[in-house]
Amino acid sequence: MKAHNIGRLLLLGSAVLALARVEAPGQQAKLTALPARHFHGLRGGFVLYDLKEGTTTEYNQSVCRRRFSPASTFKILNSLIGLETGVIPDEHFVIPWDSVRRDIASWNRDQDLASAIANSVVWYYQELARRVGVRRIAHYVDTVGYGNRDISGGIDHFWLGSTLAISPEEQIALLRRLYEGTLPFSRRAMDIVKSILILERTDRYVLRAKTGFDTGPGGVAIGWFVGYVERADDVYFFACATTSSHARRDGEKILARRKEIALEILKEMGIL
Repeated sequence: MKAHNIGRLLLLGSAVLALARVEAPGQQAKLTALPARHFHGLRGGFVLYDLKEGTTTEYNQSVCRRRFSPASTFKILNSLIGLETGVIPDEHFVIPWDSVRRDIASWNRDQDLASAIANSVVWYYQELARRVGVRRIAHYVDTVGYGNRDISGGIDHFWLGSTLAISPEEQIALLRRLYEGTLPFSRRAMDIVKSILILERTDRYVLRAKTGFDTGPGGVAIGWFVGYVERADDVYFFACATTSSHARRDGEKILARRKEIALEILKEMGIL
């Protein structure tokens, strides 16, 4: 190989992150590459499932298959369980603020289900979990097959850097079942949760998604952005996990970048 060609290959390797296409049976593999700048020097994994093509695109498979604390992405399942059990009748059900002043100003007021998921209000979902109870939560976590199914970390804490863990690949599977209506919940409960997950609606697409951030065992920081994009001709499910074993050093950066990273990738792929 000529020297200038070797140089071009080395330059390309330093500028992009390869995405491996994992295809369904009978599907032809497609290759994609993304600029390295998307993860801003952080470690991350990204999964995209194309419903029309039946194909899955993954970047950094070791991260995509690793289980992390779901953090606030568990609010998706927590909402479904609350609705299905009747603990909350609809998205307008209010749980009064406990008057404990927290650092996030939007948390310091009464919340309904819609505002609690929009503002990612931890105390609302902790109270919801307590009202549902261990037995019923364990039943649905097990029936759904959510991650490692381990809720032993406490009724109001197991999803917050504790015992429950889920991988980006498993996040995709849950989102697909929510969209397709095949989760063990009523159509009404699933429709309500779909509606409160809407972050953006344009004339081209609808984006439904949820963020999450936590520091788990061993000081591992995890930042999530998971959801799906509905377009007229297709639906794209995605899960982006940005992580670091140095939570003190990188936690704030992950918290600030987790959503931006995924949106940059989706835009570069022409989905948004």
